[in-house]
Amino acid sequence: MAERKDIWYAIVNPHSGSGRSMSSWQKAEIRLRQLHIHYTSTKSESHGHAIELAREAASKGYRRFIAVGGDGTVHEVLNGIMNFVEDPKNTVPLSEFTLGVLPVGSGNDWISSHGMPHDPDAVIDIIAACQTSRQDVVKAVQYATTDTGELIPSRTDYMLNIAGIGFDGRVCEVVNARKAVGHSGRMIYFRALLTVLRHFYSFKTKVIADGKVVFDGDCYSMAFGIGPYSGGGMRQVPDAVLDDGLLDMLIIPKIRIPYLVSRLPLLYTGTIGQVPELIYCKAKEIKVLSSDGYEDVEPIEIDGEVVGRFPVSFEVLPSQIKVLSLRKNG
Repeated sequence: MAERKDIWYAIVNPHSGSGRSMSSWQKAEIRLRQLHIHYTSTKSESHGHAIELAREAASKGYRRFIAVGGDGTVHEVLNGIMNFVEDPKNTVPLSEFTLGVLPVGSGNDWISSHGMPHDPDAVIDIIAACQTSRQDVVKAVQYATTDTGELIPSRTDYMLNIAGIGFDGRVCEVVNARKAVGHSGRMIYFRALLTVLRHFYSFKTKVIADGKVVFDGDCYSMAFGIGPYSGGGMRQVPDAVLDDGLLDMLIIPKIRIPYLVSRLPLLYTGTIGQVPELIYCKAKEIKVLSSDGYEDVEPIEIDGEVVGRFPVSFEVLPSQIKVLSLRKNG
């Protein structure tokens, strides 16, 4: 086993923040050295590369990681760590790892749940003090359907914040497409929401939470979260707690569209769960399955990244990870 290294390992996404991340990182490096914070760094070269970099660094003994970018960069670094932790040949527990972020991307919803500042200099002060808390990690497994109707695992992802299927996933697809051509800012999420509303439709699904069917029918959207914030400040699962071992779920069934649109502002006030027509619950494990005869076309987004299509299961892992945070564990 590689010797444990307690210096910080920074993975820089040079494309975050419409290319601003490199200049932000260069300034951050000066302050890191001024505060005598020991670190090493590397740059990701393409989508998904940070996963490989984080896994390799973990195998070499690094236990403290900084993602320099937005929510997508954090998602990749987490998945690299988890690929190492979940390897049957590994004996290092998840609790040995610490993950933080220098926020330079257009989306930084996860850090809001931890009360973290969006100013990189202020985050470096927190790194120097090594202020951390523990939080849950969710394992998401997608399934492929065989010719005989059997479901077999086809892909595994891990999440720190929130996932969505249907409307939420479609909004994420639009956001990512606009980011790819240089759009940025918090309003990019709201504009994408309005775009998706113009082509609104429902889909059929069955949802099983901790072994009990909680929904079977037509719905517009589903959100699953351990953190409350997503989409530039929306709170689809406002009661989510980062370390309670539970996954919060909001299902928006097929209801009258004018009524639904009139309730959308509640996404920003943290009261969307109080709408009586919606379904809100907590569970350790949730399965989202296709209804008979329905083709799996709805996108799944996890921490702002579109990762595939359902069927999918979400499970809160028994171990927790340490993260840079100003919140205290309950």
